[in-house]
Amino acid sequence: MQATVKWVDGAQFLAESGSGHSVVMDGPPDLGGRNTGVRPMEMLLMGLGGCASFDVMSILQKSRQAVTGCRTELSAERADAVPAVFTKIHLKFIVEGRNLKDAQVKRAVELSAEKYCSASIMLEAAGVEIAHSYEVQEA
Repeated sequence: MQATVKWVDGAQFLAESGSGHSVVMDGPPDLGGRNTGVRPMEMLLMGLGGCASFDVMSILQKSRQAVTGCRTELSAERADAVPAVFTKIHLKFIVEGRNLKDAQVKRAVELSAEKYCSASIMLEAAGVEIAHSYEVQEA
């Protein structure tokens, strides 16, 4: 896997993935940015959410659950001192569908957290406390 991050100006950077997709990262005005893109740490948090959501949806689809929607809400706490690393992250999966089995959703979240989500497992190994929860909603 490869990526390139190019400085544009101020605190703005253009990141390009090895697969050819680009995203703008920027800082707030008080740190020299123009607020034209996500913050780098927000990008990391969103990447974690994407990784875990991909796993959960894949597992639910393989178990033939009739999922019509999945939203993952993430909240994070960071250290007060520099480096302001993540100390705690909570992922809440809101899964909507028809006649979803609670046990299947629970198992999908557990498998993502314990076995498949590389981002989550990597952050936990670095000392971040990560918690997962879920809610099942009927479509």
